[in-house]
Amino acid sequence: MNERDVLLNKLAQGLRPMAEGIEWFDGLGQEEQSEVLLFLRHHCIQARVVEDALESIRCAGLRPTHTPAVLISRSRIDEQLGKIAGLVPLDERRKAFRLLIAVLAIADGRRRERFCSGGCSHWWHRLSVA
Repeated sequence: MNERDVLLNKLAQGLRPMAEGIEWFDGLGQEEQSEVLLFLRHHCIQARVVEDALESIRCAGLRPTHTPAVLISRSRIDEQLGKIAGLVPLDERRKAFRLLIAVLAIADGRRRERFCSGGCSHWWHRLSVA
């Protein structure tokens, strides 16, 4: 667990405002942004993401015509998450960041309800607002 992991999980859980997350993301270099997007992709898959495209697009505040939204709406969400994480233009990476945070929020929320409601050892399920 490091500072980045904590921040990303707090964003996904709504414990930190997305505006703060975007400001942090924009302050990273292109290589670091790519690492963050790949990290988020990995954690979405670990959280057992399913076909959550429409809800994720809505939660991220994206239009269905935005590139990340178009990609996630196609088949095989695990493959599409990789394509989303690989977007290069800054504006698309920013949208990808918002979308992957939303996907993680939905997938991990479902995992928490189904598998962790009685307690678990996941450190990210014990975060606080502070």
